[in-house]
Amino acid sequence: MRHFFSMTFDPEIAVVCIHGLWMNGMEMGLLRNRLRKNLGLRTVQFSYHTVTEGMSENAHRLSRFIDSLPAESVHLVGHSLGGVLALQTLKRYPTDKVNRVVCLGSPLVTSSAAQYFSRRKLGRNMIGRTLPEAVFEEPLKLSDPHHEVGVIGGTVGLGLGLFLGQLETPHDGMVTERETRLPGVTDHLMLPVNHVGLVISRQVAAQSANFLREGNFQR
Repeated sequence: MRHFFSMTFDPEIAVVCIHGLWMNGMEMGLLRNRLRKNLGLRTVQFSYHTVTEGMSENAHRLSRFIDSLPAESVHLVGHSLGGVLALQTLKRYPTDKVNRVVCLGSPLVTSSAAQYFSRRKLGRNMIGRTLPEAVFEEPLKLSDPHHEVGVIGGTVGLGLGLFLGQLETPHDGMVTERETRLPGVTDHLMLPVNHVGLVISRQVAAQSANFLREGNFQR
């Protein structure tokens, strides 16, 4: 007799994953699956145009996406620029529907790598509109006290940032620890992964799930 595995999800809570610059969400598939299995919650992907659309448009779209979900409560997990967009959206569109937020390698304070890109027209065209608007033009100053925010950064400095100039250590190859330390966040954790590894690491997934479940990281 064949047995089929069936997972029962809590229909009242959903986890929205938000990808980073130049991505489309496919790279977050492993993370979504691990969160789904660890938490017993439905995970969905929010995709947006990181280059051609600005922060205002993408924040509005994310807000509408959250509102459209049938779940009563929503958690957000954003990688890199996705984490910045998550917090910028909550700043512009406050909602009690969102509970906890996890930001993975997100340049919440500034981005030296993006500053390097911005020195040349080609680089400015590559990073597009959302990142400069969300990080430089209208930067976050303080984490929203109405939401629990957990931040995970990486300490393995392997990534594109190595070719852009010297990054302050520790860093994940793209984003430095200092750039992730937004004042007022609930918890902050550094793990031995690089920027890309933040979405494929089993440890990162487990720690993200723990924060979404308990409101803190395990130590």
